[in-house]
Amino acid sequence: MFTFILWIILLFLCWPLALLALVLYPIVWFLMLPFRIIGLTMNGLFAFLSTLIMLPARILRGPGAK
Repeated sequence: MFTFILWIILLFLCWPLALLALVLYPIVWFLMLPFRIIGLTMNGLFAFLSTLIMLPARILRGPGAK
């Protein structure tokens, strides 16, 4: 909602720039999509490695420990 209000303010102040932002937003989102997918993959990989490294300690702690 805050972004929409900022866009409305920009529309009143400088309408050509607001229309340019409206047209370019999907293109920028599409160009950034691979980086978001890589970020999600790296997050999952690091979570997996962290779990794998901590596994011996969790096994040695026993079933009743939290």
